[in-house]
Parts: sequence; C-alpha cells; structure tokens
Amino acid sequence: MIQFNIREADLTDNADTRAIIQIIDSYALEPLGGGKPLPPSVRKQLIPGLQRHPTTLVLLAFDEDKSIGLAVCFMGFSTFQAKPLMNLHDFAVLPEYRGKGAGNALLQAVENAAVERGCCKVTLEVLDTNMRAMALYQRCGFSNPAAGNSETTIFLAKPLPCPPANS
Repeated sequence: MIQFNIREADLTDNADTRAIIQIIDSYALEPLGGGKPLPPSVRKQLIPGLQRHPTTLVLLAFDEDKSIGLAVCFMGFSTFQAKPLMNLHDFAVLPEYRGKGAGNALLQAVENAAVERGCCKVTLEVLDTNMRAMALYQRCGFSNPAAGNSETTIFLAKPLPCPPANS
C-alpha cells in the first residue's frame, strides 16, 4: 500500500492552489461531478472565495510530491450538542489513486482535524448513486443518522439568484 502524505493546504501557495483547482476540476469532469470542466469564472474565483470564508479547511493528499486528493471542509455548529462540527463539503481522489488507501487516509485526517478543533461530529453529503464513495464512508464509520428509524434524512437545496463571478 502507498504511504500518503496529508497536510493542510496553504491557500496563498501557488502550487497548492493549482492542486485544489486541478483535483476539483478532475472530479467535475466525471459523470458524478456533472461531466463538465469548471467554468473559467469559477476557476478564477474559487481560491479567493475559499480564502475569504472564515472556517475553510482544505486538506491535500500527496503521493510523494504529486497532489492526488483533497478534502474541503467548513466548520459548523451542532445546536443539539452545543459544539462545533466539521462539514466535509468536497472530497475527491484522482481516479488512478482510488482503491489504494488515499481516501481512507484523507478521511482519517479530516477526523483528526475535527477532533483537534473540539468537534462533536463530521458531516457530509453524497449522491446515493455514488456507490464507491458510499462504501468508503461506511467503512470509515459514517452512517445515516436516521438509519433504523422510520425516517429518512433528505438533503434539500434551493438555488438563489447570484451575480456572476467576476471574470
């Protein structure tokens, strides 16, 4: 098994910011990511947006000096436990590194970062058609909080009109 190095991304470092955009774009090109590259306006505004967001945490996974995966997280708050939580918003591993332990290592790094910050849990959302990711998350201890109940947790979203990103 490959030994992966995982560290917090430096959002002011050109190599790290290029890696973030490259890995997210790689996932966006896949069918589960929409099948299209990131629009130029998003590519231009992604890093400044992450830099401005006060709770951003981006972890990068490396095989030697090659960036091969990332976890983009944001802090939230659990009102039911009165403690912070970490939301794993984006998670991607380059296709040629899937099944080699990079995802496990990244998820463990996310969990470690959450524990260091006093979080009560890590949350994430995943498409129910992304069976590979679902299997990884379940192996790493993630579950549907309503599992075993007669309820189902459903993720909802309402797109809002937004001005276009500056090009």
